[in-house]
Amino acid sequence: MTSTHHPLSPIREVTLLILLLTTPAWGSSPRWVISANEGKIDLSSGTRRVLREAPPDTVTLLDFAQFPPSVRHLTNISNTVLGPPSNVAITPDGRFALIADSVRLDSSNTNGYRPARRLHLLDLVAEPPRVVAEGEAGEQVSGVCVAPNGRTVLVANRASGSVSVLRLEGASLRTLAEIPLALPVDEVSDVAITPDGRRAFVSVRERGHLRELILDGEKVTATSRKFSTYGRPYRVLVTPDSQLVLTAGEGAGNGGDKDALTVIDLTADPARATDFIALGTGPETLDLSPDGKLLIAVIMNGSNLLPTDPWRTEHGQIFLLERSGKTFKRRQVMEVGRIPEGAVFTPDGRHVVVQSHPERKLWILDVTRSGLVDSGLRIDVPGMPSGLSSMRIQTGR
Repeated sequence: MTSTHHPLSPIREVTLLILLLTTPAWGSSPRWVISANEGKIDLSSGTRRVLREAPPDTVTLLDFAQFPPSVRHLTNISNTVLGPPSNVAITPDGRFALIADSVRLDSSNTNGYRPARRLHLLDLVAEPPRVVAEGEAGEQVSGVCVAPNGRTVLVANRASGSVSVLRLEGASLRTLAEIPLALPVDEVSDVAITPDGRRAFVSVRERGHLRELILDGEKVTATSRKFSTYGRPYRVLVTPDSQLVLTAGEGAGNGGDKDALTVIDLTADPARATDFIALGTGPETLDLSPDGKLLIAVIMNGSNLLPTDPWRTEHGQIFLLERSGKTFKRRQVMEVGRIPEGAVFTPDGRHVVVQSHPERKLWILDVTRSGLVDSGLRIDVPGMPSGLSSMRIQTGR
């Protein structure tokens, strides 16, 4: 693996000299946003196209302790677009990142690849940052979540129908258990842990529900509770106050506002889904601002479809929603680049980073009192950006 520094690549005309003068040196207390960039499976044509002679996958580290952020690219860290963009997670102390390595190319399979089980442990403090350990979970490791204690790691295994429990200790990963939740074809896709570290919620995509897990230290057990959702749930979040669980799912229609956000109220008796909020076509992921007041939903908007499809568009969308009591209200919709796999708030909540898979760029949006505003800043990445994570740091505004 090699590490290189690269300048930013903004839309607005900024000379390289000005850019270098305004980008501070690598900071000692970084505020990370991490993009995992696919090299081998291209979605830009509207279908999955395996690139046999592709360069290695990469990871991009952005430090938002300053703005524009410092940018660093790491090569030869395998990852994939096949799964939710939550296939990257950062430990609460910012020391490590976990990156799911979900598939391997395999020409003997009709689709050209097969499920894999590996997790990379990336040391962010090392110089240069590098992979220091590997962990093993179930088939096609997908959504990854680190508990608030910084030691317990849960991984959704999309091709196993299970969740794996791992221990992060020092610079090592140890597999503790694998909890079956569904059949492999049901696609267990993502997992989210509550801020108190006592419960977790898992999306079972093809069954249209979330499963509940109870955490007691490193002991993790599944309850019998299933929370119904709209459509096929994918990304899962829990609000910072632990009151609401959020997921978004695809329905069965074509075009228009056919998909929706599901709001599950954990304070209700019994806890249950209490609201469904219409979104655009093809919700890919969600993210909450550090204070939990704002929510963004990444929408494909037909930008991932074949050119001949009547619902094909040339741009994705970001929906901005605002917390209102025990639900969220739609506030804004804005266009972004095609096939926007991931989007996250920066650790201080002042910006939103959005991936554009075919453009191989990260869009940087400003968070203002009036809503999201395109800053005009674009950051080139050496691959097709597919997974995205941000440190969860509460800061003043």
